Amino acid sequence: MLKVLICCGAGMSSSYLTQKLQKEVTSRGLENDVSFDFSPIEMIGSLHCGEILNQYDVAMCCPHLNFFIKKITKKNTFNCALYLMPPRMYGTLYFDEVYQDAKDVYDEFKKTKVNPFHFPGEERVLAIKRMEAYRNRDQHKYD
Repeated sequence: MLKVLICCGAGMSSSYLTQKLQKEVTSRGLENDVSFDFSPIEMIGSLHCGEILNQYDVAMCCPHLNFFIKKITKKNTFNCALYLMPPRMYGTLYFDEVYQDAKDVYDEFKKTKVNPFHFPGEERVLAIKRMEAYRNRDQHKYD
């Protein structure tokens, strides 16, 4: 089972968006395949951030946490992939696209172990314009 943590600043948007994703998991019968949970960044930023993050396979973080995620990954090593979501993707959280990105992030992170994780050409998260999964990015054009 792929365990995904959705992270935002105070937990308000991540809790709502996580509920949306988890409802899709249930309605599609994917409870044995994936689970979504949420946490405000204050929980991750604590002294025990490794204990929290290492319970998950992927932490998908809102894009404005860019500097914070870079800071904690310089000081810590995690078994969990820390992925900054593109702004438009975080705003919409289309289930199929988020789930596909989570699977791809997890698979690639197992090979590289580099945090924060980013797909090729997406080093500058705030410049990313896509709303779809990285592997589907050429199927739709957004300005």
